Amino acid sequence: MAVYTEVAYEDLELFLEEYDLGQVRSFKGIAEGVENSNYLLSTDQGTFILTLYEKRVAPEDLPFFLGLMEHLAREGIDCPTPLPGRDGRSLREICGRPAAIISFLEGVWPRRILPQHCRLLGEAMARLHLAGASFNMHRDNALSVGGWRPLLEATAPRAHEVQEGLAEALESELAYLEANWPSSLPEGIIHADLFPDNVFFLGDRLSGMIDFYFACNDCFAYDLAICLNAWCFERDNAFNITKARCLLQAYRQVRPFTSEELEALPLLARGSALRFLLTRLYDLLNHPPGAFVKPKDPLEYWNKLRFHQEVRGPGAYGLD
Repeated sequence: MAVYTEVAYEDLELFLEEYDLGQVRSFKGIAEGVENSNYLLSTDQGTFILTLYEKRVAPEDLPFFLGLMEHLAREGIDCPTPLPGRDGRSLREICGRPAAIISFLEGVWPRRILPQHCRLLGEAMARLHLAGASFNMHRDNALSVGGWRPLLEATAPRAHEVQEGLAEALESELAYLEANWPSSLPEGIIHADLFPDNVFFLGDRLSGMIDFYFACNDCFAYDLAICLNAWCFERDNAFNITKARCLLQAYRQVRPFTSEELEALPLLARGSALRFLLTRLYDLLNHPPGAFVKPKDPLEYWNKLRFHQEVRGPGAYGLD
C-alpha cells in the first residue's frame, strides 16, 4: 500500500455521502506497497480502507478484482470485501481516481517469518485456488512470461546503473524462459502477489489475505513459485528448505499437485524471480517524486534467480 494521490477532507466528506458509515473519527494514509493509494478510515461504525486505484491498475480490470474478493469472501476465504454504497455500487471515483471502500482485516503481517507461517500460508493458498474455481470472470496474467520483454526493453538502457552487465544477464535468462515456459499445467484463479505483507496473522492462525490487484488466471504452481521466493529466503539470501517444505506439503494436503507441476517448479521459480526483479527494476528507475513509499531492491531477486538457476529438481525445495 502507498499514497500517491492526496485526498482532502472535503473530498472525503463528499465521497462518504454515498455511504452509511457514520461520522469520521480519523483518516490517514498508509505508506506501504507500490501500487495504489490507501487510507485508513475510522468512523463511529468501524474501521475501513479507502483505496484509490492508480495508473498501473487498469480501470477495466477493477470489476474482476472487486468481484473476486466478494466471491472469495462468500466461499469462506478470509479476505477484505468491497462495501457498496446506497446505490449498490462498490466502485466509485474520488479525486479523479477510481476508488472503493474495503472492509478492514484484523491481524499483522509477519516481520520474522517462521515455518509455521509458511504452513498456514500453504493451506490458505490451496483453499483460495479451490474456491476460485466457481468464479465466473476471467483475467489473463499480464505479468506472466509474455509481459516480461516489454519490461526488459524499458529498463535495459539504464540497468547498468543498478549492476554492471545486468541487462545482458536478464536478456539471456528471459530468452531461456520464453523457450521453455510450460503451457499445459493446471490453472485457475491465483493471487499472484502473496508476499508476507499481504498475509495477516492473529496469534497462531492466519487471519486473512489482502491486496488482490494482481489476481488473474494462471497456473497454480506459479503462485507457489512466487511464495517460495517471497517467504523461503532469509535476509542473507540463504534459501530455507524447512520453510519451503512446510509451504509445499501443507498446500498439497489441501490440493494435491500433479507430477508435471512438481517438475516445473524450479522453472516457475526462476520466472517468478525474473518477474519481480524486472518490476522492481522498473519502479526503481521510474520512482515518482514525492511518493511516501521507498522502492524495493531489485537485486534481492537477482540473488534468488541465481539460486533457482542451479536447482535440478524439486528435492531442492524439500520434496521428493
